[in-house]
Amino acid sequence: MGSIRPLALLKVAIGHEASQFHVTICAMCHIIAYFDMDYTILDTSSGLLYVRYLRQHHQITSRQLLRVGWWSLLYKLSLIDLARAMPHLSAYAENVGVTEMLQQTRAWFKDMVQPHFAPAAVERMRWHQTQGHTVVVISASTQFAVRPVAEFLGLDYLCTQLAVNGDRLTGRLVEPACYGGGKIFWAKEFAMAHDAQLSDSYFYTDSLSDLPLLDLVGHPVAANPDLRLKRLAQRRGWPIVKFH
Repeated sequence: MGSIRPLALLKVAIGHEASQFHVTICAMCHIIAYFDMDYTILDTSSGLLYVRYLRQHHQITSRQLLRVGWWSLLYKLSLIDLARAMPHLSAYAENVGVTEMLQQTRAWFKDMVQPHFAPAAVERMRWHQTQGHTVVVISASTQFAVRPVAEFLGLDYLCTQLAVNGDRLTGRLVEPACYGGGKIFWAKEFAMAHDAQLSDSYFYTDSLSDLPLLDLVGHPVAANPDLRLKRLAQRRGWPIVKFH
């Protein structure tokens, strides 16, 4: 057998050190676990719960309810995107005081949302925290729906933002909406602010509409997936979990 040349020895040494360096760097990575809210953390839709709350407390007119139902149908049928639908879905809140809205949604959360947490989802979030990961709620719902959920869990949150002027809602959105490709924008912003990479991050969601972000994270997880996402996850070998 011939002698090993110095160049070969150098390559082996560099390879070994590079491997150790990679392991060290990965151990120091700041990892984020993003969790969708509706049908992932919660076992239902926060939007449906909120409309039910408004009806029970006579805070939405029949005309407004029909309008919300119409635009919800168009959105559900994928005839319009969330950015176009949301101003119509939230038009009833135009010129409503932010302080008033926060008080209302906190009461809504206590009365109607709290019973709908999926215990297995909360357990998974706590597991990520024991691993030193930053857990973030990311949702297409507005700040008034997402904030009380995140505060109850003690987590950061990213969501669709209704525009505010002083203490009043304007009826418009802060672009982009936190939906589809818009979730990538907000997730990237959060990751950059926390010296993290999406390639190291987790994302749990139930919906195929979140495919843009699922494709970018290093650890996509289909949680209580709809049929289309379940089939895709099976084809791609993504983990599938049931939280409720």
